[in-house]
Amino acid sequence: MDVWLDRMSDDDGTGERRAARRDRAVRAAVEQGLLGPGTPVLALLDVTGIRESAAALRAAFTAVTAPGTPVLHAFAVKAAPLVPVVRLLRDEGIGAEVASPGELALARAAGVPAERTVLDSPAKTPQELREALALGIAVNADNPQELDRIDGLLRSAPTASPLGLRVNPQVGGGSIEALSTATATSKFGVALRDEGAREWVVRAYRDRPWLTRLHVHTGSQGIAPDRMAEGVAAVHALAEEINQRCGRRQVDTVDIGGGLPVNFASEATAPTYGQYARALREAVPGLFDGRYGLVTEFGRSLLAKHGTVVARVEYTKSAGGRPVAVTHAGVQVATRTVYAPEAWPLRIAAYDGAGRPKEGPPVVQDVAGPACFAGDLLATGRALPRLEQGDYAAALDTGAYYFAHHYAYNSLARPGVFGFTADDAGGVRFAVVRQPQSLEEIVTEAGGAHVDALTSPTPTR
Repeated sequence: MDVWLDRMSDDDGTGERRAARRDRAVRAAVEQGLLGPGTPVLALLDVTGIRESAAALRAAFTAVTAPGTPVLHAFAVKAAPLVPVVRLLRDEGIGAEVASPGELALARAAGVPAERTVLDSPAKTPQELREALALGIAVNADNPQELDRIDGLLRSAPTASPLGLRVNPQVGGGSIEALSTATATSKFGVALRDEGAREWVVRAYRDRPWLTRLHVHTGSQGIAPDRMAEGVAAVHALAEEINQRCGRRQVDTVDIGGGLPVNFASEATAPTYGQYARALREAVPGLFDGRYGLVTEFGRSLLAKHGTVVARVEYTKSAGGRPVAVTHAGVQVATRTVYAPEAWPLRIAAYDGAGRPKEGPPVVQDVAGPACFAGDLLATGRALPRLEQGDYAAALDTGAYYFAHHYAYNSLARPGVFGFTADDAGGVRFAVVRQPQSLEEIVTEAGGAHVDALTSPTPTR
């Protein structure tokens, strides 16, 4: 990954413009009362940046594919399961990749049409499959048992759904073990290098003329793009073998998944979609000559750099000679960072009480969250302008897998999420994406309507 960061970063000012928009949005949030003593934490989404990412993705693959090649870019809804976000991406020409009934419901609520939706999951129930097949949603089977289940469903009800099989090319993992999906023992897909597996896959296609897609997802954060390309090359070679041995154009579409890593170390976008697409074409030229349709499933790389969690500094103190700023953002919005800080470090930006970028000499300090355990830290030993009571600490690059994935430790409320756009006159407008969670909603989710359920003489169902 470090090699790619060195040679694959943008130098066109995108990061600087994004940072300037963020600074304006933080100040405007304070001025407009979205942030303050009564609302000490919120999440911001840069609408302009999201649109730019979607446009860059579309342009990158248009530039490397033969004219007329069908290409579906499907947003991995798990990266930001928020209906307005999915709707924004839909309007930018991006479909939806879903992996649960809940995610499918979100995509449908956002208006994503069935023909631009892909269902992937290692544990689909019969009802999930039945619904997807009835709607005509593309389905990638994960394993032989699921393929048998689809066989049975097709016998009772034909479908217009494009159907495929996920394979694990077993090309190896990356720096974050929990996100490495192409290891020898990954739970996903058919392990292609296991004894007899490749032959079984070819036979499965030969016996099922309706099985027309191949799916692979090699990448995620911590996976080098070179390894991702290796996985894509393996699935392309398998598609070629299937078609040759079946004596027909059996596989007509390859789903290459997503997983392009995000640079969390600076403002730079690295690698870019354009650089990755060109590298794929160089590594697997036959995939882009027009014989295969393409599906992608990017998530984190579309959203991460366009989200910010901003939290008020409630108190400051010193412990062991090191300053500590206690804020309202911690494990409930940045769970991965708190529990695995080495794998998921976040950049922190300091703002003063008026929402302006804070100035001053860097001071080594901790930025802590509100939860009642010692490890609830956004950053440890970080050099920043000294945070003071009433200032704001912003966790950057948190647009994916952070504030949309709430962890209800201490019954801490979900923060409000606001999209923002800036006009030519310098003003900032906000739109509610998700309202802050109320105390009443917390009580309801905790069984408040069933307060006597365990103490009444006659338990009810």
